[in-house]
Amino acid sequence: MKNSFSTVKSKNISGQAADNEGTKKSTNINVLLNRVRIDQKNEKRKKILFSASASLGLILFGIIIF
Repeated sequence: MKNSFSTVKSKNISGQAADNEGTKKSTNINVLLNRVRIDQKNEKRKKILFSASASLGLILFGIIIF
């Protein structure tokens, strides 16, 4: 029983190594950095737009009430 278990384990390990070599992915760091910069710009724009609309809403609400 011990020998069969070690054989199965070694087959599993060698099979996983072969699978990993075939599916290597490479990522370009510049693409990732550019995506982060674009996301930060979009987030800033959303925050500014939200702040402006909230301020405008408060001003209009204040004008209507008073």
